[in-house]
Amino acid sequence: MENHQFELLEKKSGYHFQNPHLLKQAMTHSSYANEHKAKGYHDNERLEFLGDAVLEVVSSEFLFRHYPALPEGDLTKLRASIVCEPTLALCARELDLGDFLLLGKGEEHTGGRKRDSIVSDAMEALIGAIYLDGGFASAKEFVHRFIMTDIEHKKLFYDSKTILQEQVQKNWHDGEISYVLTGEEGPDHDKTFLVDLYVAGEKKSSGKGRTKKAAEQDAAYRCLINWKEKQE
Repeated sequence: MENHQFELLEKKSGYHFQNPHLLKQAMTHSSYANEHKAKGYHDNERLEFLGDAVLEVVSSEFLFRHYPALPEGDLTKLRASIVCEPTLALCARELDLGDFLLLGKGEEHTGGRKRDSIVSDAMEALIGAIYLDGGFASAKEFVHRFIMTDIEHKKLFYDSKTILQEQVQKNWHDGEISYVLTGEEGPDHDKTFLVDLYVAGEKKSSGKGRTKKAAEQDAAYRCLINWKEKQE
C-alpha cells in the first residue's frame, strides 16, 4: 500500500495523522502482519481493543445527551444497534475502508475486504489510532461524524427482523412472515445468498447477504423501508 493511498484515507476521514505509522497499523490485518513478520509489521488488534473502548464511551455520552427520556435498558439496546458489527461495517463503507486494508494473500483471495468482521474491526482500530495520535477530542469528532449519524436508520438496519415482526403483529394479526431462499451467487469462499420475504403469503421484498441470516435481515430492512416510503 503506497503512502499516497493512506493520504486519500486521511482526506476521506477528515483527520491528518501526525504519526502515519498508527494509520498503517490500523489498516494492517493479522493475516498480513503474519506474512510480513520479517519487516516488523504489527496488526491492528490492540488498536481495535482501544478503539472499542473509546467508541463505547463516545456513543454512550452521545445517546445520554440526545435521548434524555430513554431509560437505561433502551439506551443499552440503542447503543448495541450502533456499535454492532454490521452497523460499523456499514459506516466503514462510507470511507471505502476495505480498499485501504493490508490483507494476507488468503484473506485477499476469500473476499476479506468485503467481510463485515474485518472492516468493522478496522473501523474500531482507526478510532483507536486517532485517539492515540490526536487525543479524545479528535476521536470523538470522528465517531460523531461517521458513526453517530442517522441513528433511527441504523437502529432499523440492525434489528429489522424484530421490528418487522412487531409491525406485522400490529397491522396483520394473522400475517405470517416467511423467508424463502431463492438462490446463491459466487464461489464457496465468497458466496452471496438471495432471499424473498413473504407476509401473509404475499411477496414483499427481496434481500441478499453473505449469510442466510444477513440476507433475511436485508429483506426485512427493505420491506420496512418500502412501507415507510408508502406512508410518507
